[in-house]
Amino acid sequence: MDTAGLVVILSLTALLPTDAVPCGAQRPDNSMASKLLGTWLYVAGAAQFPPHRVEMLLIDHAYLHMEPSASGQELLITHYVAVGDQCFTNNLTYLEITGSNTTLVKHAKTQKTEGMLMNLSSENLLLIQYQMQRERTYLGQYLYARNLSISTADREEFEHHVECLGLRAEQIVYAPWKTEVCQVKEDKGSNSPHTEPVAAVTASPAPGTPWPGSAGN
Repeated sequence: MDTAGLVVILSLTALLPTDAVPCGAQRPDNSMASKLLGTWLYVAGAAQFPPHRVEMLLIDHAYLHMEPSASGQELLITHYVAVGDQCFTNNLTYLEITGSNTTLVKHAKTQKTEGMLMNLSSENLLLIQYQMQRERTYLGQYLYARNLSISTADREEFEHHVECLGLRAEQIVYAPWKTEVCQVKEDKGSNSPHTEPVAAVTASPAPGTPWPGSAGN
């Protein structure tokens, strides 16, 4: 798999049309923007595209950190992914809330839409949905949370969303979080579950670096 397809987390090629939103899920509106700030821990993912499933098995842990841009119009995303003994980072994506109250994931350089956020019942969960066009359309979803102590109900809700995309619960890969290569520390002076990421060993993405949801272009 070449570098271009692996350098951006959630490197997606097309946005699901409005009538394809699974299970009648609602996307976040403008009031959600401030609630998205901070760190989201990668919990699990499920993807139809075989290379994506292989990549997820290589990831020990990952998370993303959101902060407002200088203009305040977008939320900038920094990604941290632990593979082996290295913590890889990139900041090539951002969130944009459109006039239709859709929260889009876009590429920072091309401004192309790469995915969208889906809403779950808990404000402490974040669900990213994408599709990728090859010889057919491949679907996938990635679950993030404010902390790793998600409930059984949270897992079942995620499984339901995955099944609505034609995937099976057995295809979900949960991040083991066995190492501390990409360290996370609590925000200072806050009782919030939001966290601030600190990379213990940080490097630029290398060829073959697995990113949850990378398109493999």
